[in-house]
Amino acid sequence: MKIETAEQGAPGRVTEDRIRVLPNAVVVLDGVTSRTRPPDRNGGWYATKLADELVRLLDDTDPLPDLLARAIANLVAEHDLVPGDSPAATASMVRWNDDTIEALVLCDTPVVAFGQSTRVLEDTRLEDLRPDPDILRWKNKPGGYWVAEADPVAGHQALTATWRRDETESVIALTDGVSCGVSEYGLFSWEDLEQLPLGQVLDRIRDAERGDSEHLRWPRYKTHDDQAIARITFSA
Repeated sequence: MKIETAEQGAPGRVTEDRIRVLPNAVVVLDGVTSRTRPPDRNGGWYATKLADELVRLLDDTDPLPDLLARAIANLVAEHDLVPGDSPAATASMVRWNDDTIEALVLCDTPVVAFGQSTRVLEDTRLEDLRPDPDILRWKNKPGGYWVAEADPVAGHQALTATWRRDETESVIALTDGVSCGVSEYGLFSWEDLEQLPLGQVLDRIRDAERGDSEHLRWPRYKTHDDQAIARITFSA
């Protein structure tokens, strides 16, 4: 088995993405800063706290949504977080044993498995709501989109999948600063991300974004996003 990671912040800022690697699991988070929280409790702070709490809990064999809900609840209790007025994070988790690979996705941090076919686990609820000018009113609401914040219920709104390990060659988990290279920019296929050097993937996305600094080819609200990707190769 081989586990590779790559990450970098958007130019001029410290990344709020987080990756954690365990012997049998990988966690990838994308921190989201609250507009009303002080700088010392930004999305990076929350993503760090949540990632570390998930690492502590992943020794447990409980279902991944239960572990995510418990991690959120523990942060709420420890740091007095308030729903709707807290930093947050999107989340993906991958955990494996000799027989199976489990995956969880909450918001736009997809997981993709490769083998006899390509299987994409992605949560499109946020993207589906983007035309709404007041999208924040749908955060962590029924019929809206869900993100890890200060409501443990969000953990059980995550999407999950289980794959047979003997049918899976590799798995990637990535934040939207990398998945945009497939889903928005069309620079790669998912299969490319199974094979290419991860640093090269990040650099090619940055180059493409710099070539569209006016956001004309790919409309978006910021030129660059933080980037994080983990690749687990089971056949290595």
